[in-house]
Amino acid sequence: MNSDLSLDDIHMRDPFIVETSPGAFVLYGTTDDNIWGGPATGFDCYTSDDLLTWRGPHEAFRPPVGFWSESQFWAPEVHRRHDRWYMIATFLHAGTGVRGVGVLASDSPTGPFIPWSDGPVTPADTPSIDGTLFVDDADQAWLVYSRGAELIGPHDGDPSDGAMYALRLDRDLRLPIGEPALLFHASAAPWSRPLRFHAGGPSATDLGLAEDPRFTDGPFLVRSADGTLIMIWSSFSEHGYAVGQARSSSGEILGPWAQSDELVWASDGGHGMLLRTRAGEDLLVIHSPNDTPAERPMMVRVIIADGKVRAATAPRGGSDGR
Repeated sequence: MNSDLSLDDIHMRDPFIVETSPGAFVLYGTTDDNIWGGPATGFDCYTSDDLLTWRGPHEAFRPPVGFWSESQFWAPEVHRRHDRWYMIATFLHAGTGVRGVGVLASDSPTGPFIPWSDGPVTPADTPSIDGTLFVDDADQAWLVYSRGAELIGPHDGDPSDGAMYALRLDRDLRLPIGEPALLFHASAAPWSRPLRFHAGGPSATDLGLAEDPRFTDGPFLVRSADGTLIMIWSSFSEHGYAVGQARSSSGEILGPWAQSDELVWASDGGHGMLLRTRAGEDLLVIHSPNDTPAERPMMVRVIIADGKVRAATAPRGGSDGR
């Protein structure tokens, strides 16, 4: 285990930070070197008391014997609900070969987390990734997640056009309630572009994807001071991996959702979340660049106002400092 690390020292995709108590932070992310193959190791986390110096890695989750997935452990998020900590993450189902979003639980934010849901809470036959938790004003928990451009399973519309869905969960985050609701497709955003695969790398066919797919991934929701419900999410723009934003016209999770042409992060970085610290600072947390194994966590101060998220400063917390 290493100590006194900066974000530049931590190889990680899909970073997610929780403030567990005033001034105490835990960082999670996709930490396996081979994100497509297996077997997967699990999830690690790092701790900090200033967002600059990090300690770890600490083992947050290791799959027990008989766990329903063996590979493609992606995008862990951790949320506190009713005095327990829940990790929501993407896994490839060993039996069906379909990616799904499952839930783990722990009494501690650093784990160890143990299986909580019985397999994925997303539909078993539908490739689903990057789940995030949203709890509405009635204390109803929702899982918001991306439907990928995989050709297998049912698809609402063009399989090359990724989609964002919302699904009710029970009070304990263990079971789905009802059917998922379509929120929007990637093509609804004026900035989203199809991903062209580079020669020499895996093709769309190799990955089981539709040709020239538009992606939706990395959703995260926040309510601004004026009550606007905002979702940040990632796709590919003219300049590569990027973070865009949408707002709910109704103020509720089911929308309708209006896409903004104003990007939160425009190039070579994405899968963002918003850390709203108890000290009153708002930070966009992404990984950048989007090339393995060079990706690292990055924090950017943002302003959340007037129904939008805007970057306020250059990146902080890594080699560029605060």
